[in-house]
Amino acid sequence: MDLNALEDFQLVAAHGGFGRASRASGRSKATLSRRVADLEEALGIRLLERGSRSLELTEAGQLLLARTEGPMREVDEAVAAARDGLATPRGRLRIAAPLLFSQVALGRLAAAFQAIHPEVRIEAVAEDRLANLVDEHFDVAIRINPHKDSVLVGRCFARDRLVLAAAPSVQMPKGRRDQPFRVPAVVMPTYRDGEIWSVRDGQLAIEPQPVLRLSSLLTVRDAAAAGAGAAMLPQSLIGSLLERGELVSWGMAGGEVELWVLHTTRRLQSPKVRAFVEFMCSQYPNGSFTIPLR
Repeated sequence: MDLNALEDFQLVAAHGGFGRASRASGRSKATLSRRVADLEEALGIRLLERGSRSLELTEAGQLLLARTEGPMREVDEAVAAARDGLATPRGRLRIAAPLLFSQVALGRLAAAFQAIHPEVRIEAVAEDRLANLVDEHFDVAIRINPHKDSVLVGRCFARDRLVLAAAPSVQMPKGRRDQPFRVPAVVMPTYRDGEIWSVRDGQLAIEPQPVLRLSSLLTVRDAAAAGAGAAMLPQSLIGSLLERGELVSWGMAGGEVELWVLHTTRRLQSPKVRAFVEFMCSQYPNGSFTIPLR
């Protein structure tokens, strides 16, 4: 495929017509039209519907534009860096991150990264869903315990642990028995009735009795600290409350929680992406995710 023809197609699509694209780029309408026609012939599909007064993208044209706009921008950045003999991170860096991580850590991290790399403009979107990096034009994503994905690669930059905790006013179950202890609990909407919380390598099993279902771990933490019930919470989120005695740990759950910074293999790992990955790993040299005290 001729990348110059693809670039001309994107130019025409962005400006909504050959005339406007010609005036914006200084290239002739005839050249732009020929390049787009050559691209259509090479692909064997029609990309543009040419009317007497308007130009519309076909469904195939819309798909091609959506899938190539981001990669072509990365190619342009790589060519510019090579031409300058530099690998300076620059341009917009779009980040998809979970809501809680964004609330407690991302603002500080983004400011520190931008201070080091002032030519990078960070745009972060905080949502508890798995964003499609290619379709939604994200450069990197922060994910918790990500599933193996052949499209995404990256590095684990920190780890956390889940702690079963409650206010001192909530009585901790004592001893061992065959059946789990029933305890008032503050849970997330993802909690399934009948789920068992096991801590201390299985020595303590709890059957939560939900009294509150809250959509944010911050509100779950605050409700637990207020004495509403026990809750399963990240250690990083409650460390200061444990130190002050506002919460009491009943034990840690089994596995670690891993935090990863991911990017897609379909796009060149640009200097800005490479710099952000290295930066995130440098922020947690001991591998433990911590939240600075406020």
